[in-house]
Amino acid sequence: MYRKLIVALFGATLLSACSSSPAPSPTARAGSSTGPAPSTPASVASGYSPAIEPANFVTTIDNPYFPLVPGTTFVYEGVRDGQNQRDEVVVTHETKVILGVTCVVVQDTATHGGTLLEKTEDWYAQDKEGNVWYFGEDTAEYEDGQVSSTEGSWQAGVDGAQPGIVMDAHPEVPTSYRQEYYKGQAEDMAWVVSLDRPVDVPFGSYDDALLTIEWSPLEPKVIDEKYYASGVGLVLEVAAAGGDERAELVSVTAG
Repeated sequence: MYRKLIVALFGATLLSACSSSPAPSPTARAGSSTGPAPSTPASVASGYSPAIEPANFVTTIDNPYFPLVPGTTFVYEGVRDGQNQRDEVVVTHETKVILGVTCVVVQDTATHGGTLLEKTEDWYAQDKEGNVWYFGEDTAEYEDGQVSSTEGSWQAGVDGAQPGIVMDAHPEVPTSYRQEYYKGQAEDMAWVVSLDRPVDVPFGSYDDALLTIEWSPLEPKVIDEKYYASGVGLVLEVAAAGGDERAELVSVTAG
């Protein structure tokens, strides 16, 4: 019932926003908005160019909702595209400099019964305020052991791609923000829905998880819910519309 309500409200809000006047151009905070609804894709994309100053970034990522300590491995299990899937997310000790900012390299490997489905290298950095920025990804899907697609890969500063915020320093309801921007390839957005949502996953139970709704104008019928636990990070991802997907955190191992 809850997810149906969210989908209905989200759809009604988006339709209303798209028929109204464009919103102001986004600020350097990745096009964030504290209005009653998430910013529309058209308005946020227009003139989107966050100011990235390398001196404003730090070398660690310790945002309580998105901590990335090198050597840590997160394991998620669930269902995607009708089949069981396991995701192993490793925060490496490697770094990559993008737009002058030193980013942490995170490797995400998705498998089904030992068969490789997808490998992704993500690049994150945190600014002095505590916002975690997403600077891009190198992703590849596999079929029969061979790369079948690299769609969705992008890097900030290349071919017009821009970084976005993947987690606010101080999430508030109903803030919305752009997580990435590479026209036609990567245009994910997020909307903070709740700061005290209860959630149970194999790794633990939490009474006050941060809940966000995520979507993209590239897939307008797909809406995801993501639950983040303070001190842990992402603990649950589930499709609210557009598919039958679920990924639960089952273990966290320090390196």
